[in-house]
Amino acid sequence: MLVHFETHATSRDNEAGLASGHFDVDLSTQGVRQAADLAARYAEGTLTMVYSSDLKRAWRTAEIAFAGSPILLVRDARLRECDYGAWTRRPAAEIDAMRLRFIDEPFPQGESYGQVVARMEAFLKDTVPSGDMLLIGHRATWYALEHLLAGRGLEEIIRGPWQWQPGWIYRM
Repeated sequence: MLVHFETHATSRDNEAGLASGHFDVDLSTQGVRQAADLAARYAEGTLTMVYSSDLKRAWRTAEIAFAGSPILLVRDARLRECDYGAWTRRPAAEIDAMRLRFIDEPFPQGESYGQVVARMEAFLKDTVPSGDMLLIGHRATWYALEHLLAGRGLEEIIRGPWQWQPGWIYRM
């Protein structure tokens, strides 16, 4: 079975240079267009399920991309971004500069990337679709998938440069 992963389309906070964490921000106008474009990448595919973070920017991406599709869309909070706690909506550059500090130690009043991995591991254990699935989430969701399904070290992933691309594919 294949696990496809996509990050949510551009949000209003992305455009403002803010790190949303669990703040429930909507897609920007550009994000709505990107979500519509995402559908074309899966038009001829074998997806049986689409799971999305329950945060609006991810859920709206799924809803727009698969409008009118018979594919079942399911929201799951375990696909959320890392909870930045007191650092929520700070400039993304500040969060980027400090990420390595929060692999095991939680963000103040938030969670650690290790905790994100634990909730993603629980999600993957609980999820048994009948075929290929798409997950729509956040950068921390990708960190966890790279760690759990690609076998990379969490520090290596977080230390490396983040580069958006049109989807990732993992074998489960």
